[in-house]
Amino acid sequence: MFEEIIAFAQEHCQDDPLKLALQQSRYPSIDLGLVAQQLEGRRQALAKWPSLVSCQQYFFPPKINREQSSSETTAKYKADLFRQLNGRTFADLTGGMGIDTYFIGREAECADYFELNTNLFGITEHNLAVLQQTQIHCHNTDSIQHLTEHNTTYDLILIDPARRNDHGAKVVAFEDCTPNLLDNLAMIRSRCRYLMVKASPMIDLRQAMQQLGNVEAVHIISVNGECKEVLFLIPGNQTSHAAQIHCVNLESTDCAISFSPEQESLTPPLFASAMGQYLYEPNASIMKGGCYNILGQQFAIAQLARNTHLYTSDTWVENFPGRKFRVLQEIALNAKEAKKALPEGKAHVATRNYPMAAADLQKKLKLKEGGTLFIIAATLGSKPLGWLCEKC
Repeated sequence: MFEEIIAFAQEHCQDDPLKLALQQSRYPSIDLGLVAQQLEGRRQALAKWPSLVSCQQYFFPPKINREQSSSETTAKYKADLFRQLNGRTFADLTGGMGIDTYFIGREAECADYFELNTNLFGITEHNLAVLQQTQIHCHNTDSIQHLTEHNTTYDLILIDPARRNDHGAKVVAFEDCTPNLLDNLAMIRSRCRYLMVKASPMIDLRQAMQQLGNVEAVHIISVNGECKEVLFLIPGNQTSHAAQIHCVNLESTDCAISFSPEQESLTPPLFASAMGQYLYEPNASIMKGGCYNILGQQFAIAQLARNTHLYTSDTWVENFPGRKFRVLQEIALNAKEAKKALPEGKAHVATRNYPMAAADLQKKLKLKEGGTLFIIAATLGSKPLGWLCEKC
């Protein structure tokens, strides 16, 4: 079945998937829904999994599975962590589309992929075979039950609990996900040297670390400025030292920032008394990690206010990990001043710790979205202000 659909999709690779799916009467022996699925998947792979594009026999799963899957970039990051652990054996308890299984499993001598969904399991089993990953063994069974009944141990176990409830709504907390990680945490840890938990970017870091206990490292992974994954690395039986939080922004020139919560709490904050020549906005991973005091001390820049999380300086900091702006002028946030400063009537508007959402402020200023300039509204000290800026 896979070969026939793939061959037909290759013949129609330039077709519009939506239009093709409406021509079922013309091709009665071919499931055009599956063909459209291949065309859409292959086009998505150009950006999300470029290494898979060259594998002509790769069969793409349904859209929901593709959307829930790791990207190649984040999967390779996890594979690098596996190498750093000197890992030889690996298990993915919630395998899904198998992207993490494939990239981490390539580094393993032996790996196990688990997936309960029979249809998705069949697709991934086929894909791992055509990708020639013979060291990866596929199991269409409940991974938690399998671990409970067997004494197999691994250097690394990865689990990414499904973040949708019985009604299809998105959930974030571990106790709402499937399988329930917290109920099985002790057993899973007893089966590995390290456990890696992949969580929602919306997870409450401090609460999650308390629930998991003994966390050795947290990796907050952004890709080109957008936070994609939060990984918790937990030793199996040994006790960890103070957890280190690593904030990384892949596919960018941003440097990684690593710290412990204790270091952040002991670092005194630097606050600005006035806006300097430059304005800085930390990338998404740093915002998620919350290392605001450490960031200010490390780059010798001052926070505008405790909850604003923007920084300023009179000296240009080229290697700051995030967006950088040159401040052109302070601007009164009303339509008259905006028209005077922006005669074309266009700017990007952003707010931070300001008593109005960006969209509402843009409407108030009667500005269209666009152009090369920015109006950034934020609280400096205790006063809400606005600045006209250009991106550096």
